Amino acid sequence: MVRRRRRRTKLLLLLGLVLLVSFLVNYFYTEIRPTVIFGLRSDYAKALPFQKVPVGLESLRAEECGRCHREIYEEWKTSIHAHAYTDPFFQAYWKRDNQVWVCLNCHTPLENQQPTLILGIPQDRVEKAIQIRNPRYDADFQQEGVTCAACHVRDGVIYGPFDDSVAPHPTEFDPGFRTTKVCYRCHNVVSGPFQFYNVGPCGTYPEYEGEYFMKEKGFICQSCHMSEVTRPVAEGGPIRQGRRHLWPGGHDPDMIKRAVAIHVQADSPVPQAGHPITFTLTLINAGAGHKIPTGDPDRHFTVEFIVRDQEGTVLDQQLETMGRWILWQPVIVEVYDNRLLPLASRDYEFTYEIPKDRKGLVVEARVRYHILTDGQHAMLREKYGLKGNDPYVFNIYSREFPLDSTLGVALNTQPLDPRVGCSSFREGTVNPTGHQIFG
Repeated sequence: MVRRRRRRTKLLLLLGLVLLVSFLVNYFYTEIRPTVIFGLRSDYAKALPFQKVPVGLESLRAEECGRCHREIYEEWKTSIHAHAYTDPFFQAYWKRDNQVWVCLNCHTPLENQQPTLILGIPQDRVEKAIQIRNPRYDADFQQEGVTCAACHVRDGVIYGPFDDSVAPHPTEFDPGFRTTKVCYRCHNVVSGPFQFYNVGPCGTYPEYEGEYFMKEKGFICQSCHMSEVTRPVAEGGPIRQGRRHLWPGGHDPDMIKRAVAIHVQADSPVPQAGHPITFTLTLINAGAGHKIPTGDPDRHFTVEFIVRDQEGTVLDQQLETMGRWILWQPVIVEVYDNRLLPLASRDYEFTYEIPKDRKGLVVEARVRYHILTDGQHAMLREKYGLKGNDPYVFNIYSREFPLDSTLGVALNTQPLDPRVGCSSFREGTVNPTGHQIFG
């Protein structure tokens, strides 16, 4: 009888413990841990206020702006800003996140573009937001993503970077367009509770290097992402020094190529059968004022060396990754970040012992840029309706080097990026002239 009572007591205690743990886990996930991968900040925790149509215009649509600002409009139409809402990757990720409303505050920032109004966010938990239907929601306008009015229209006035504009609508000069301020709201997403990122999940803005690029060269975000152009801002207007509205960035492989400088060296210009040879690929963040890669934490580089024979058979290969490693559960912890700071470089070495009985071997050195992993891409297609065949992996650099007496010539004929300084060539390696450097 006593033994039976003890057994029952133990079972009750075990059951109680299980219930307590279940309650605590549920409480953690529903009351403490955010349901999104970022925290809230007052500026992007709500949509930009409803904007009325300025006097002199018929609507807020980008096409209306394009009647006079034709070149700017045509540029905007091709940009990632114009497709911030319709982009298939965003749509698939957003579906995975149960189409949570807060994402729209950057992807369709105006209240005019959003189907609901947020009256309150209890405990800063987005899933508990008090929402009502937005009677002024324009579904077609939502398709324009980050449209002209999102940056330029406030309270019936069109703001811009010039203080002497003459236009058929109210205008006003805003010095913020000549600073990084205009980019801050959406390109500086912060961490939330139990989210231990280094700078936030999408922290390009705080990564910006404040010495060489900012102070010495006077660069701001727009210097690279909105290149200068001399032209009339509006048709028939005076010729000005303005900026293109293209915003190339993390989705543009040409922009990535501009950011990096890559060079390959070998420890001997004449490989010997039966002996090892070491290749060194130097990757430099030579052109970006922030870390590379940046933005979405899924983005990363892979640096590969691949040995092939005359038939194309792979005999050996090596792959290393540059990016961020993040633990997502039960709390978010950024475990490792080996991305390159501005002007920083890293050497990747590969050693291969050349077989005595093989000829016609080549080593391919390759750098690829990934918007997301193959596994994530497959998940988005299979579970969340990712459509289209938009590329998500881009070749940034690829070059083959023969493992024979012509190696020195191949090294010598590499296009030399002027941003690769002499200091990157170390003692005992082959420089761009094909000659060894000795101390």
